[in-house]
Amino acid sequence: MARIEFLMCAIIILAHFQQCSCQEVVQGVGVNWGLLATNPIDPHIVVNMIKDNGIKRVKIFDTDPWILGAFAGTDIEVMVGIPNDQLKKLSKDMDEAEDFVKHNVSKHMHDGGVNIRYVSVGNEAFLKSYGGSYIGTTFPAMQNVQKAINKAGLGDKIKVTTALNADVYDTSSDKPSGGNFRADISDVMKQIVQFLDENKSPFLVNIYPFLSLYQNEAFPKDYAFFDSSSRTITDDNQQYTNVFDANFDTLVWSLKKVGHPDVSIMIGEIGWPTDGHHHANPDNAKRFYQGFLKKMANKEGSPLRPGPMNVYLFGLVDENLKSVAPGDFERHWGIFHFDGKPKFPIDLSGKGQDKWLIGAKGVRYLDRKWCVLSQDVKNLSAAYGSLSFACEAGDCTSLCYGCSCGNLDVPGNISYAYNQFFQMNQQSVEACNFEGTGTIVTKDPSNGSCVFPIEIYSGGSMLRGGIHIVRSMLIGFVLIFLTFI
Repeated sequence: MARIEFLMCAIIILAHFQQCSCQEVVQGVGVNWGLLATNPIDPHIVVNMIKDNGIKRVKIFDTDPWILGAFAGTDIEVMVGIPNDQLKKLSKDMDEAEDFVKHNVSKHMHDGGVNIRYVSVGNEAFLKSYGGSYIGTTFPAMQNVQKAINKAGLGDKIKVTTALNADVYDTSSDKPSGGNFRADISDVMKQIVQFLDENKSPFLVNIYPFLSLYQNEAFPKDYAFFDSSSRTITDDNQQYTNVFDANFDTLVWSLKKVGHPDVSIMIGEIGWPTDGHHHANPDNAKRFYQGFLKKMANKEGSPLRPGPMNVYLFGLVDENLKSVAPGDFERHWGIFHFDGKPKFPIDLSGKGQDKWLIGAKGVRYLDRKWCVLSQDVKNLSAAYGSLSFACEAGDCTSLCYGCSCGNLDVPGNISYAYNQFFQMNQQSVEACNFEGTGTIVTKDPSNGSCVFPIEIYSGGSMLRGGIHIVRSMLIGFVLIFLTFI
């Protein structure tokens, strides 16, 4: 009898360890999961990948039931987002806010449901490039959504905030003590900060040291990382050896100057891209994450806010439909490739070990075939028009100088562009015509660091499938049109 009890106990213990992740993650570290991709991975596969890597906190950008449903019963802490195009109606109509909370938040909050902890109302709504479009609607929308959450009896558990870019405060001064909220949004920022303070909600800010390097080639490169003291700034008896700390404490000073010095700060996005610019590569990404995660593990905080931080790494997987207006690197922020394969060694425990993340399991790929420039094409200028079209409608962000495919010759560039368009359109035969200059091959044309990808089957809903069908129809019409001009 004792032997049977011992065996049963051993089985229970074994099952427990099989369910537990073998990965260790620094406390307070989460990830952003975006879905601006032609073929996003099935959400259940992604959630399993998140669990396999020991990640306990995830931030998403909407309340898509396809995504939220995958978190049910996992106890992973989730922050959901409200897109900017919904701010106007939520700011003007309390009924809209209550309806939103009822159908997108409350219905998930049950035993075995989704562990929603935050709602981010808007995403970087005060970017200068938006021309003030959301200045009048963001704060009222935040108020209404919080009131609706309180009315639903969830106010103690779910907090409202808004994801803000670091450009909401002035960083023109080298010294953090010069920090102030931008003059054009000063009044609304005071209202938001007071709201956050009163509701014990975090100030959610996105900080990207990479952008300092990208926007200014004269910027000292080491200052964007955490492993060098080649440049030091002294401010109010504090020493700064990296731009992240300086930027973070600029916000601390800004909060102090509006009379709310104790508002908690949460990093909504931080990361390093791996392609699309000569500074965006796996080696630099590895260096950045290794230093940042070590800092997190040591609970260093910043000079003015020492101690542990809550952060969301950006991002989980690459997104080939993101706008490239800020730069080609925008589609390459993932610590995983589009198909869930890890890109470079990253130790989420912050111990600096040279270890790889656990990739997605169960991903299915389309057929092993690629679209390339036909060898029959002798006059390359005949393909230039199709090349331009393929890049505009597809993804050529890896072809720039210093990028993963930056060393291809002209035929290679054309082939890469053709294949990207072909894969993004589900390997449709029509998507490899290009006025007779394209051809489908079964031999992998990848060249060194330049990978010609094969798209994956998406686990999207019927709605997403419908979007792909409509997109394919539109592309078909465009290709037909090109044939006749």
